[in-house]
Amino acid sequence: MDLDFSPEDETFREEVRTFLNDKLPPRLANKVRTGQRLSKEDMEEWHAILHERGWLANHWPEEWGGTGWSVMQRFIFELETAIAHAPRIVPFGTSMLAPVLIKYGSEEQCRHYLPRILDGTDWWCQGYSEPGAGSDLASLKTQAVREGDHYIVNGQKTWTTLGQHADWIFCLVRTSNEGKRQEGISFLLIDMKTPGIEVRPIKLLDGDAEVNEVFFTDVKVPVENLVGEENKGWTYAKYLLTYERTNIAGVGASIAMFERLKEVANTTYRNGKPLSEDPLYAARLAKLEIDLENMKTTNLRVLDAAGAGHAPVAESSMLKIRGTEIRQEMNDLMRRAAGRYAQPFIDEALDEGYNGEPVGPEWAAPVAGQYFNNRKLSIFGGSNEVQREIITKAVLEL
Repeated sequence: MDLDFSPEDETFREEVRTFLNDKLPPRLANKVRTGQRLSKEDMEEWHAILHERGWLANHWPEEWGGTGWSVMQRFIFELETAIAHAPRIVPFGTSMLAPVLIKYGSEEQCRHYLPRILDGTDWWCQGYSEPGAGSDLASLKTQAVREGDHYIVNGQKTWTTLGQHADWIFCLVRTSNEGKRQEGISFLLIDMKTPGIEVRPIKLLDGDAEVNEVFFTDVKVPVENLVGEENKGWTYAKYLLTYERTNIAGVGASIAMFERLKEVANTTYRNGKPLSEDPLYAARLAKLEIDLENMKTTNLRVLDAAGAGHAPVAESSMLKIRGTEIRQEMNDLMRRAAGRYAQPFIDEALDEGYNGEPVGPEWAAPVAGQYFNNRKLSIFGGSNEVQREIITKAVLEL
């Protein structure tokens, strides 16, 4: 595929930049740039701005509200929004559930749920991982037993990102114990306001309760909330995970972060010289830049395949591995650039309106929290070790 921007792509890029300059609230951009926490209202504000412009679900088919953009246009949009420090689009409804509904859901489900995702009526979260079923997701035990026109759901999900805000959760549940473990899993849509659901926040190292435990006790779910066929949920789950892993890589965000890292390396001094001139630090920067360019090419290939209706398996696993490793390396280099200023971590400094005495340069405040928090990147969405096994089987046929 052609990796160069055409004149039409350059025109589109200017259109995106003009839109961002006019519509991206400076307050939101500053919060993203300085690593402050985003509230639910912040994320909903950006969601609404993109929806009004018609650019929220740019990867959906046009018949359901997509843009009809080319692969390169979608890449340009992701890159330019990241460079402008726009909030990332919350992926659970737009980038994870929606592709599953469009491919496997009923016409009625698509007509009901997709518009509500677009206009922000429904905030979705993901119910996959359990205390004993993370990377080995097929061992999940949350059970759904059919009784008449309902399923009765009992069990527990964990690491449910932003579940404290969610109106709905898409869940993998066990509907059969016969045969292979993967053959007894179904894909259910569950209203979080249903009696019997309890959400308990989990506080992370950076002081934020980003993830949650979700408990189900005799939760009644209408049978029409089943996506596709009963016991076929593993197929739908794998399809969704290819989109999740591509999103985790965060190519646009990584490119923007690398530019920030170079700026820091050029303006932070050690022994009278900028870090960018330190041989060891410069070598790591150079390797990072090479890896980032390679990942960008892989990302375009994956987007191209997805646009043609193919759900990449090995490619999305490659992207997930390299993307998470690159982001973790950038977190480490930022932390090393901060030096002693990365040691004190002031939780309140990440909240909007904090006016306490800064410790070191402005950019140093969030780096320790980001470094420790992002150790999770190579674990969630299927650990990198599991991704290597997928690549081994899909590519090497071992």
